[in-house]
Amino acid sequence: MDSMANWLNTLLFGIYPYIAFAVFIIGCVIRFDREQYSWKASSSQLLDRSSLRLGSNLFHIGVLLIIVGHLVGLLTPHALYVQVISVENKQLLAMVAGGIFGTLCFIGLYLLITRRLNSPRLRAHTRFSDWLVLWMLFIQVTLGLSTIFVSAQHMDGSSMMKLAEWAQHIVTFRSGAADFILEESIIFKVHIWLGLSLFVVAPFTRLVHVISAPVWYLLRPGYQIVRSRNAR
Repeated sequence: MDSMANWLNTLLFGIYPYIAFAVFIIGCVIRFDREQYSWKASSSQLLDRSSLRLGSNLFHIGVLLIIVGHLVGLLTPHALYVQVISVENKQLLAMVAGGIFGTLCFIGLYLLITRRLNSPRLRAHTRFSDWLVLWMLFIQVTLGLSTIFVSAQHMDGSSMMKLAEWAQHIVTFRSGAADFILEESIIFKVHIWLGLSLFVVAPFTRLVHVISAPVWYLLRPGYQIVRSRNAR
């Protein structure tokens, strides 16, 4: 039984991350090459504007700050951040910041989901992939908030260090990454697995637009449209 658990843990957290990232990269390249016109967020503003601005703003602000927090928290080497903050205080900071940003994201997603559920017109134009993304994100954020209560049971930062070691081993292609989270809470494991699964579905849904922010608009030269008064 222990060998089966170890094998499953290695499959989900040692092998699956690379499968997820490979699907994400290859899928995005193929979609951009073959279906560029589908590479968009597909705004539903014209169908129903209720709660859209508030829900979208809360979600995007929350999720962007969460992503930045995860990248910094998980990928910053231990020897580097201990120069300015202790492991215990880093965990406390992660719990507080994650709680605030996660709550913003949760409220935003709740508004966006209920908006689609309560609008017959919008609901009729919502594709399966749209529901899949919304509910996956909602469950993911809920799990993320739930990890705060798990972390509160051990404020020594030990679990946070193991999760960071797992992430750093994955991105540097070192073996034994899955071993660091073998004994971690099931909530952490499901949260990680679902986060990786979002990379899998991204190339096939509207999530793909997150990697193509239109920054070139800031660099393009200005232009002016001039119409002739005599135009017929």
